[in-house]
Amino acid sequence: MKNKIAALLFSLLGLFAFTSAFAQAQLKPALAALQPHPSLWHVKGEAGEVYLLGSVHVLPSGVNWRTPEISRALSRSDIFVFEVPEDEASLAQLNALIQAKGFLPAGESLRAKLHAASLADYDAAVKTSGLAPASVERERPWLAGLQLMFAQIAKLNFSAKDGVDSVLMMDAAKDHKQMRYLETIDEQFALLAPDDPVLELQEFESGLKDMADIAGGIDPMVKAWSDGNQAELDRLINGDLDEFPQARKELLDDRNKKWVPKLEAMLKEKHVFFVTVGAGHLTGSLGVPALLRKDGYKVDGP
Repeated sequence: MKNKIAALLFSLLGLFAFTSAFAQAQLKPALAALQPHPSLWHVKGEAGEVYLLGSVHVLPSGVNWRTPEISRALSRSDIFVFEVPEDEASLAQLNALIQAKGFLPAGESLRAKLHAASLADYDAAVKTSGLAPASVERERPWLAGLQLMFAQIAKLNFSAKDGVDSVLMMDAAKDHKQMRYLETIDEQFALLAPDDPVLELQEFESGLKDMADIAGGIDPMVKAWSDGNQAELDRLINGDLDEFPQARKELLDDRNKKWVPKLEAMLKEKHVFFVTVGAGHLTGSLGVPALLRKDGYKVDGP
């Protein structure tokens, strides 16, 4: 089954994964017994070096993904790069944007906007999430979709604070490492809150069926990431988003193209950068490593 929600976890959500309102559960993790060895890329430039690590933005606690190779790269790096900042100021900015663009006008309800064919899927998704129906009824479709998704992810024992990028961001702050970001809060927010209300509703309704099998979509992708199986990860992510070509273009391909010049500029600096982005940005012929190779850089890795 195509599962756009699972693909989103590997392509975006660097912004919303750190909002604690969406992911709270801390139960015994099903994946803690795994010994992941996710893929790591290394690029040497004129003066600097860049390591690239794909992130799963939500994970169970206790998953040890720091292979010796990753630990060595971390110890060599003096600047850490992420998709977006997660500090208090950024969270305040995000919350302000949610309040301004996340809710329906007074007197409107989300359920009343849905087509009749989607009502059963919506009611089932709300029930499965464990959320009170009133908690999403006033939300715009894009926000309600995230709310329902993260509620179910939390029930699977995944947590945003255990995601790879969140862990590394906390470590970098603790070690007083310099941090940089590839995007702003406003840029990522624009990807999640579309201006076209018809498209927004279509995307929400198309994602409701995915809610019935969140685990079935996430588990294979986490397994492929954990195994460092880039071919499988690319097949799963691209296969899911190929059904939504405009979403793929905006969430993955366009952003990859914008990031590559920024990374190439870093390679001209006398620093070692450790770059952590959603794993979906690093797979396939249009992923960041492939684009760097196309520009003539020698990229060591899978």
